[in-house]
Amino acid sequence: MKKEIPSESFEQICFVRWFRLQYPKFRIFAIPNGAWCQNVKTAQKLKSEGLSSGVPDLYIPALKLWIEMKRQKGSKTSENQRDWMEYLKSIGDGVILANGFEDAKRQVKRFISASIDPNKSPIH
Repeated sequence: MKKEIPSESFEQICFVRWFRLQYPKFRIFAIPNGAWCQNVKTAQKLKSEGLSSGVPDLYIPALKLWIEMKRQKGSKTSENQRDWMEYLKSIGDGVILANGFEDAKRQVKRFISASIDPNKSPIH
C-alpha cells in the first residue's frame, strides 16, 4: 500500500502550531497568496491591494525569516517563487524552502541557533 503524502496545507498547519508552542515570543504569519485562485473577483481585488504571486508562505518578523512550504515530495517551486526567494536573500532576509513539517522544523531550529545570541534572545 502506497503511503499518502500530506498536503502542503496540512504540513504548514502542523509547522505553525509547533512553532507557536515552541517559540511563543516570536510572531509568525501566513501570506495568503493561495487565496487568489478561489474566486476571480477576490483575486482581482487582492492583486490591486498588493498580493504578489510567489511570495513565500510564512514570515517571522523578529528573525526576518521567510518560509516557503512544500509537500514532503512531489512539489516544485515556480519561477515567481524562485525570483522572490532570491530577491529576499539579496536584501539580507533569511529564506527557507521546506519540504514538509519535519524539514521546516529542522531548518528553523538550525536558523535560530545560528542567528540568535542566547543572551539577547526573545526566546528565553
